[in-house]
Formats: sequence, C-alpha cells, structure tokens
Amino acid sequence: MKQSKILIPTKKEAPADAEALSHKMMVRAGYIYQVSAGVWAYLPMAYRVIRKVENIIREEMEKAGAVEMMMPALLPADLWKKSGRYESYGDNLFKLKDRRDREFILGPTHEETFTSILRDSVQSYKKLPLVVYQLQDKFRDEDRPRYGILRGKEFEMLDGYSFSADQAGLDEAYNLQAKAYRNIFDKIGLDYKVILADSGTMGGKNSQEFSAPAEVGEDTIAYTDGTYAANLEKATSKFVGVQQTADPAELQKQATPGAHSVDEAAESLGLESSQIIKSMLYMAKMDEEETVPVLVLMRGNDEVNETKVENALDCEELSLATEEDAEKYLGAHPGSLGPVGVGEEVKILADNYVKVLVNMACGANEDGFHYVNANLDRDFRVDEFGDFRNVQEGEIAPDGQPIKFTRGIELGHIFKLGTHYSKILGAQVLDQNGRQTDMVMGSYGIGVSRLLSAVAEQTADEHGLAWPDSIAPFDVHVIPVNAKNEEQMQMAESITKTLETAGYEVLLDDRKERAGVKFADADLIGLPLRVTVGKKASEGIVEVKIRKTGETIEIKQEEIENTVGILLKQLTPATETAAD
Repeated sequence: MKQSKILIPTKKEAPADAEALSHKMMVRAGYIYQVSAGVWAYLPMAYRVIRKVENIIREEMEKAGAVEMMMPALLPADLWKKSGRYESYGDNLFKLKDRRDREFILGPTHEETFTSILRDSVQSYKKLPLVVYQLQDKFRDEDRPRYGILRGKEFEMLDGYSFSADQAGLDEAYNLQAKAYRNIFDKIGLDYKVILADSGTMGGKNSQEFSAPAEVGEDTIAYTDGTYAANLEKATSKFVGVQQTADPAELQKQATPGAHSVDEAAESLGLESSQIIKSMLYMAKMDEEETVPVLVLMRGNDEVNETKVENALDCEELSLATEEDAEKYLGAHPGSLGPVGVGEEVKILADNYVKVLVNMACGANEDGFHYVNANLDRDFRVDEFGDFRNVQEGEIAPDGQPIKFTRGIELGHIFKLGTHYSKILGAQVLDQNGRQTDMVMGSYGIGVSRLLSAVAEQTADEHGLAWPDSIAPFDVHVIPVNAKNEEQMQMAESITKTLETAGYEVLLDDRKERAGVKFADADLIGLPLRVTVGKKASEGIVEVKIRKTGETIEIKQEEIENTVGILLKQLTPATETAAD
C-alpha cells in the first residue's frame, strides 16, 4: 500500500477538548474523525485495526463453539417494555417512532432480541446448548461523550449469548467464554485484570469484568498483588471493627449552626469524624407503584456504596432524596439528618461498622442541631446491617493482601443471566422429562471499538501511537528518505515487494515530503517496525527501527525478511500460547 493512495490526515496539534492520550494521538495520527459529539468516523488506518481485532475475536469465538449472526440495530420498543428495560435503561436509550407512530429504539445491546429468536426457534433441550454472537454497532445516548471513541454514542461491540437447558450448561458456556476472552486480550497484547463486577441493568447476579488499567479509565479497580480484583462498587474488605466498650451516656441535643458536613459537625462537637453517623436519605423505586424512603447509616469517614445498597434492597432504581423528600420524611434538610425518632415508614440500613459504635453523634432531624451519645436500639433502630461502604486503599482484601486502587477501562463483561430474560419473554424448552423449563442464559460482551482506545492508552507516547503487531494496520513502514532519489525509491519498492511476498503488510511512504515530516508521521501512525532507506542505500544498507522501544539497527537489504520476522516475533505477545 502506497501512503499517497491512503487517507491518513495527520495533524500537528490535538483537538482543544481532547483529554485522553488515546484521543489526542488517534486524531493527530489520522485514524478517527469526529462527525458529531460522540459520533466518530473510523478512517482507513483505524478500520484496518478494527478488522484485525474482529478476526481475533472470530477465531476465539469459533474455538469456544460460538456461531456468528447479525441482529437489526432498529428494535421494536415492545420487547424492551416487556423486559422492563425500556424505562430502567434511562436516558441513555435512543427512542424513536416510524411514520405510523410505532415506537422503536436503537439497540444498545440485544438480550431481548436474541431471547425472542431462540424462544421461537428452539423447543427441545436436545437443541441446546447454543452460543450465538454478533459484531455490530450499538447506540447509547451518552450525556457526556468524552475521551474520543472511548465513550461515544455509537460504537462497535461483540455481544454473545448462551442458551442452555440447565445450570451445568450455563457454567460450561460461561467458562469457555471466560477463556476465550483471555485469549482475545492476550493476543491483542493488552495489560488487563479480570475483576468481580456488578451486573447493573443487565440482570443476573454473577459477572466478571475484563478491565485495562489506564489513567482515563471510567472505573476504579480495587486489587491486590495476590489474586483479588474487583470494581469499587463490588469490592469488599476484611471487617476489622472492634466493639466499643464505653457505657452509654445520656442522649443530648446540641446546636451545630452552619455544620452541614461530617467534618463541620465533628469540629463543632469536638469529636472524631469516625464517631459521627453519616445519614444519607435515598428513594428506592421497588416497582412501578411503590417507592420507599431509605436511610443509610455509616461512619462519618466512610462513603456510601450505592450499588451495594441497591442490590440489598433489590430495587429497580435508587436515587438520592431531594431536599423536599428529606423535609417530608425526616423534617430537616440534608446535613442535619439522623436515625433518632425516625418512623417505620422509612427503612433504615446501616453499615456493619455502625454496629460496634457507642455514644455516636448524628443529625437531630432539625436544621442546625445534632444529637450526641446516640446508641443503637436504645435511641434508634436499624432494620438491616450489611456491607454498604466503599473499601479504602490499604484495607485487607479477601485474599489477605492490602488493597490498591487503579483506574480501569472496561474491555469486556460476562454475565450469568440465569432465567432473568427467558422467564420474562417466555423462552422455554421441553426438558428430558417432557416438562417445560426456562432456558438458562449467559451474556457476553466486548467493546470492540473501545479496545483501540485501551491499547492506545497503554502503548502510546508523546510522539504518537505504538500498535502491537497483532492488530497494527500494517506490519512495516518503509520510508525512502528522498522520494525523488531513484536509487532509494527502487530499493524501498524492492524491500516492500520482498516483505509482501513473505506475507507481511507494508505501508510504503512514497510521498514527496521532507524527511522530518515523514519520520514525524511514522511515529504518529505507530507501526511496529520502520525501515528507513537513506544515504546508505548505495551500500545496500537500511535502518530498522522498533517503534515501541525506539531501538534502531542497520542491516543489509538481503537480511530484511529474516530481520523483520525475528523482530515481529519478539513483539508478539508471549502469553498467546499459554492462553490457548
């Protein structure tokens, strides 16, 4: 491929709004073009990377027994209304109507569609298990698209689904997919962690997330140097609370003017923040007809983990109460709320660490006042204790090691959905006893286009991109320093032909540009190897540069095929064989 014949609009400057390194470099290197906020065109170089990622995915999916098919992106709203996700998915769902006023959505994922097809196509357990998947664009109306293609409104995704007649079939499919995902990310050359994660709007209870550590990651990963890794929303640590032994003192109300935060209350009362009860009022939507006020209590130096609270309540939606809600149920504004005297209409949850405290301080449900010496059971009740807090760095994880934090980009997510969708949508088969049984489902997703951002975040530098050979748009960049020099051009074309005949993909920079421009563009584009044909062409000598390390070597022209083969083999992820 001649560089003059391919669209690679490199730029000297990054977009003014670009925060992430991957965003800056993929725009500067001419890989992507912004059509609208959160909507991107994948230019030829990016599209070549995507195709290579797709090929790796297809290869591993086939090994895992999955079969590719294609769903429509335009979906009838009725299916999503039946599953309950038409409302629960929230504002991220693109909703539209056709000319006959029928409601549709643009699919952000396809559990309902696949389930309905399997429901109408398979009636016996003998046809199961089946694993089907697709590679397709998805649509989510992101409120704040950012980081280039990492968080956009349209993106490519692999979504796969397993259908089994029993739990054993699901377990087998889930494990095969987990292995396939490891193989995929190993072959691509990503640094990633397999972590415990929350299922969110997907339904089901068991899930694993594959996350790439990166500065611009959307999630916080709690991990150890041992075997533990989890999303912050799912992470737990060893309980180390020690029961306080002080005698319960008399409950007193004290004025705390201007004290609206835990720190302000602690200063006003002369107490440690850990002795203050933080009281957070939420509204939990249990179903279409019932919304329950929930007061969550925890030590003042801890943060509420809303995902844990939502899971404990098994509610459809959890939202922080408004000032009006706080006044209605507790008679005060946030900052002065507490559990003393709260009626039965408000459900009270408390973190486990609250259970060991004695003589606590808390809001008095009167603006500008706090109670001191509040004690459990004597002065207030708790309906349910549990782990409702975010873990903190340095705490001990379940594997006995100290917890560390890093940011992470979600690459993929696998779920054991169970019968969540099959039960709602009526996807049943006859089992071996002739009885109707719900199909047991799994759901498996990889953000294909966002993999480009994840790789770029981990490998790019201040000069540009640096693709691993497994997904690089081309293997080798051949650059004649002076395209007007006939000897250099002839050697560059000869080298290109030799490498292409050997099976390598080569980009030949035949442009009549200055050498500095060519080298700067080559670093931006980020192909694994660069072969420079310069002044020593007359001696039959060229320079080979490894983009990742910057290392350069001089070799004779006749050594090019062997040298490229050796260097690219060294750059291939060593984990591929072990993963297989």
